[in-house]
Amino acid sequence: MGGRPSSPLDKQQRQHLKGQVDTLLRNFLPCYRGQLAASKLPRVREHRGPLTQLRGHPPRWQPIFCVLRGDGRLEWFSHKEEYENGGHCLGSTALTGYTLLTSQREYLRLLDALCPESLGDHTQEEPDSLLEVPVSFPLFLQHPFRRHLCFSAATREAQHAWRLALQGGIRLQGTVLQRSQAPAARAFLDAVRLYRQHQGHFGDDDVTLGSDAEVLTAVLMREQLPALRAQTLPGLRGAGRARAWAWTELLDAVHAAVLAGASAGLCAFQPEKDELLASLEKTIRPDVDQLLRQRARVAGRLRTNIRGPLESCLRREVDPQLPRVVQTLLRTVEASLEAVRTLLAQGMDRLSHRLRQSPSGTRLRREVYSFGEMPWDLALMQTCYREAERSRGRLGQLAEPFGFLGMQSLVFGAQDLAQQLMADAVATFLQLADQCLTTVLNCDQAAQRLERVRGRVLKKFTSDSGSVQRRFIRGWGLCIFLPFVLSQLEPGCKKELPEFEGDVLAVGSQALTTEGIYEDVIRGCLLQRIDQDEETEAEREGGACPRQPDSGAQIQPLCPPPSRGTFRS
Repeated sequence: MGGRPSSPLDKQQRQHLKGQVDTLLRNFLPCYRGQLAASKLPRVREHRGPLTQLRGHPPRWQPIFCVLRGDGRLEWFSHKEEYENGGHCLGSTALTGYTLLTSQREYLRLLDALCPESLGDHTQEEPDSLLEVPVSFPLFLQHPFRRHLCFSAATREAQHAWRLALQGGIRLQGTVLQRSQAPAARAFLDAVRLYRQHQGHFGDDDVTLGSDAEVLTAVLMREQLPALRAQTLPGLRGAGRARAWAWTELLDAVHAAVLAGASAGLCAFQPEKDELLASLEKTIRPDVDQLLRQRARVAGRLRTNIRGPLESCLRREVDPQLPRVVQTLLRTVEASLEAVRTLLAQGMDRLSHRLRQSPSGTRLRREVYSFGEMPWDLALMQTCYREAERSRGRLGQLAEPFGFLGMQSLVFGAQDLAQQLMADAVATFLQLADQCLTTVLNCDQAAQRLERVRGRVLKKFTSDSGSVQRRFIRGWGLCIFLPFVLSQLEPGCKKELPEFEGDVLAVGSQALTTEGIYEDVIRGCLLQRIDQDEETEAEREGGACPRQPDSGAQIQPLCPPPSRGTFRS
């Protein structure tokens, strides 16, 4: 009695089960890794259909079957059957960094600008088929460091659908790091900014769009592009647009090699990164109070030392433009979120109307499913996304004197917020509706309960919008002004940092650096000014952007889409 019973499985059976488990893990883990990555991205609807593509040597228009995957990756096949039978694609690309053009004239101007020195060298031998033949419904994907992709749709409706899908994929691929909740992602972006500052580059731009390897590739390509152009462009054969086309193919080869090297380097760094994070977790947690006290002491002394030059810079350079920048940022995000609120209210109203007409029919379930799909309905959300685009020119003019060239990232950020708030509100409505609707209610009772749910959802949306707007203004205000202020203080104030090194080194932690504390001091002063202007603008606009206690928190991940059977019948 009490002894451990012998296993009912013999050695052969245990080995067989172990083999089964190993097989399961071998087949499951690739899917799991993929879903871990996909969970960090908002969903994009898969889009597919026939197109023609300019490809081959010499380039000519050829029919293909194109597929935009749910993760934002574009693939093209020789024909539809090849795709359906699981065949190999002719080509594929991540859409990170691409710009979509639907005007052939505009694209030709861009192509001509790539090799302006050879514009006068057009000869009869240049292949007219390259792009001289008019294309009715073009879709040109242009990238600063990659081969251009030239497609054409059969109809205007198909072109419009592909335009929406491709724009969604470009944004999805581009903002993967910005949307990530992982501290490591923020650390990576900060490291890229510091690295570029040490190289003498102050000012935000769109180089941080994409994955970590894609960002590092873009950084190096920008550094090497002038030398690459000087060394290789004169030796390229052809003239005019043929030479420009050859130049993009050369850039694509260089980009692929750099990307492969960056990916390999980051993979090799992963074990060291994991070990470093584990070590920091063990050392920082017990001493966090002491670290924060020491950080506060050093910050106080630094603030005293740089107060004069910092205040002078802020009053002279930042204060005159800050109200206009804050006002434009506020109007950009406000207009986009107001469009979201309108769509959300209309969607809930349609559900209530359908419930009164047909409480348990197929049409109601279809309406529920359509409502749950709203955040990923590109045509529907385009109203909100266009609002984020409207201020691009005005805001770009205001921010450019401060070295900010990241307007694409800013617009993507506003569009991501619109999609995320819509997804959160839709999920909240469906969850609350699921809880309150039962089969014992008649149509009128159910509609009344849905009306109360509608009010709660809109109230929560208003609260969430205020918090999101404030974070948007603070975050992008810092992106515009912080690098500029750091560059202005670089010659003088940075010279005083070595005298604080002893205090920081005495703590004995990699988590504290003198440069980091220095930037935090400047960041804090900037945020005070941004907050003051934001509150002034909010009062002028009628109380928008209320201060929220969790204003420093990050946006939560997108809620998953609801299932078809959300309402109980």
